[in-house]
Amino acid sequence: MMTPEPSRPDTLGDLQRLLAKIEEGESPVRLGKRSRQVLTAMVTAPQQAAVSSISDLADRLGVSPSTLSRLARRLGFDGFTGLQAVFRRNVTEGKSFYSDQVSRLLDSEGDGDALARLARLGRQESANIVDMVTGIDGEAFTGSARLLVEARRVRVHGMRQFASLASFLAYGLGMLRSDAAPLDAVRHGVADALAQLDEGDVLVVASCFPYTPSVLATAEVAARQGIRVIALTDSSGSPLAKVAEYHFAVPNHSPFFSNSMCAFMLLAEGLLSEAANLLGDVGVTALRRREQLISELHESL
Repeated sequence: MMTPEPSRPDTLGDLQRLLAKIEEGESPVRLGKRSRQVLTAMVTAPQQAAVSSISDLADRLGVSPSTLSRLARRLGFDGFTGLQAVFRRNVTEGKSFYSDQVSRLLDSEGDGDALARLARLGRQESANIVDMVTGIDGEAFTGSARLLVEARRVRVHGMRQFASLASFLAYGLGMLRSDAAPLDAVRHGVADALAQLDEGDVLVVASCFPYTPSVLATAEVAARQGIRVIALTDSSGSPLAKVAEYHFAVPNHSPFFSNSMCAFMLLAEGLLSEAANLLGDVGVTALRRREQLISELHESL
């Protein structure tokens, strides 16, 4: 008689029950003592497991990142991202992401004054930027910039703090070409805004964990309508990545109390710069016309 394959844990409760069975020797999953200790620590502090990078979490637990990856695979996941998603769902359902981030900031050690905390923030943001740049898929980057240039219409959508990113990207692109704007610029609603787009038009969406549900729904509906979606998000496992033609996984680990935006803004600048490069003289002409209009309007303002 064949032994049934153990089901993969999908919730924090599943992990807690699995850990108890492993400790009692009643589970087909076998973990060494150190792996059991690591899993226990993660289950005990799910918010830390949810928001930490694999390297940061490994440092906190005193193990190597590869140990966490192996643990995830032993539990039935493809890698650490899958295991972390269990903790992220728990944090999202508990609506405690931002307060947990602040708690980590307050509990951090070695930050004795304001400048030390600023330096720590700067180091992490620098690391995010380096990881983002080195991890960029060149084909996706060039392809996305080309879509921003060649599509008949381009709309950009983000909520909460990503609204500022969407506004920046739409404004910059609008300096170079016509018919580029935030998705719902006039506040008539997303359904009305999507109805103004045709198959082949482009929608750029931006969100990361904890993902804004309305942004996810907008991207899914747009993709079903034949609108070409570009996603700026936090991982290849993001719900946005699944519906996008091109997606960018932007590291955003930070002691900041909300999502880190520095690497996202650099990516936006990079896409705009590449769009300008592809447009060449056409982009220069658009900028000169804008400058002329600013000059003429200045006299009447």
